[in-house]
Amino acid sequence: MSNPQAKIDFTHPKGQYYNVRGRRLWVEQEGNGEPVILLSGLGPAGSHVIFHPHFDSLAVDYRIIYVDLYGRGRSDAPADLNEITFDSDVADVAALLSKLNLGTVHVYGFSYGGLLAQALAINYPHLVRSLALVNSLHSPEMWQLNHANINREIANQCPEVWAKIQTLRTEGLPSTDPKMQELFANGAKLVRFYNPDNARLLATEPGARNFELYPLFCGEDVDFFISNQVAKIPDFRPMLKNVAVPILVLAGRFDRALYPALQYEFLEYAPQAEFHVLERSGSFSHVEEPEEVFRILRDFWKRLS
Repeated sequence: MSNPQAKIDFTHPKGQYYNVRGRRLWVEQEGNGEPVILLSGLGPAGSHVIFHPHFDSLAVDYRIIYVDLYGRGRSDAPADLNEITFDSDVADVAALLSKLNLGTVHVYGFSYGGLLAQALAINYPHLVRSLALVNSLHSPEMWQLNHANINREIANQCPEVWAKIQTLRTEGLPSTDPKMQELFANGAKLVRFYNPDNARLLATEPGARNFELYPLFCGEDVDFFISNQVAKIPDFRPMLKNVAVPILVLAGRFDRALYPALQYEFLEYAPQAEFHVLERSGSFSHVEEPEEVFRILRDFWKRLS
């Protein structure tokens, strides 16, 4: 009998530090073929670990590049985490790609990583071969809607949890307070996964998420009102029509935070984009339906060859 609480095992590929813009970024690579860089999510605080071990099978015919952004995972961190900005993340990834000297690369941007991917394609088009925007966002406004959707789902499906959250709000606690985050986590599996038991397939390790960075970057009450760096992220909607590289948008049918309807908005602003829905996925399609995700990616990329 399977244990829904069991954690997934994984092995890190060979990695090393690269010095870019005065800081060391941790990078792992595996496979051979056209290069694909993976840009991670979990808000702006997650490391590359969320992609392990699922992308191992894609490394059979592509060169997969995992990177920890500055202040995340195994990469260096500043003494003052306020130094980390959206613009600095974009500049770091661009500098890393230039240093790797791989030519143009396929960029797979998951969640927050999709915002970075859009900025790369717009500001550094000479580095980008294609964009895959996966369960991602196009603007701060969409980020705010993401949280509004999560809150509505928790209130409707977990009213006993929502009541406790509301009680803590009346006591003045921000949503990033540990007591609040524990309550929000109770509803995360329901909101983020097609099958809540699949949450165990999301890899983690000590240091995989920078919990100190999250409120500084997003605002201490982000689950209700975005602020700080998130509010300063560009609205990419008016710029997407000018992106010259092919764009693929992937949405999870059961993503109750970034609904497929929100993902479908990308086509309004980037009519040249290709759109697919993963029928048995929530927010983490590479975890719940990796074979189908990789089938779509391979088909998309092979048509560009």
